[in-house]
Amino acid sequence: MRDAVRNRPTPQGRPGTATSAFPGKYLSLTSFRRDGTGVATPVWFVEADGRLLVETDASSYKVRRIRRDPRVTIAPCTATGRLRGTPLPAWAELLPDAEICRVDQLMARKYRVDLLVIKPIRSLQAALHRRRPRGTPVVLEIAPF
Repeated sequence: MRDAVRNRPTPQGRPGTATSAFPGKYLSLTSFRRDGTGVATPVWFVEADGRLLVETDASSYKVRRIRRDPRVTIAPCTATGRLRGTPLPAWAELLPDAEICRVDQLMARKYRVDLLVIKPIRSLQAALHRRRPRGTPVVLEIAPF
């Protein structure tokens, strides 16, 4: 997991500047395929200790792409992925499983009302797609530079 950090440049600027540019609920996270094509995904995020944290499924394609190439771009966006700002280059890193519980709590605090609507929909989706169970969650740390 720590392979992504090996060639990571140090973030520039003051602590806290990474998250001050990302108000709102959604972050467009663009990871890159082998051919260099970017794939943008709107994700929920939380800020903790000056870091941007995203929880996602370990078997998702964005996690596969990030494991191969930790370079990403991030920008504030709408729920549908329409950008609301200029994309910034960043690095993504998979964090240890010990972070999952804390990030779950932070997400529940930030997205309290949204979860009341989304959780029943997710349960219905899971019931309809029994052949594809939800995988284990992972936490990504996003560090703009």
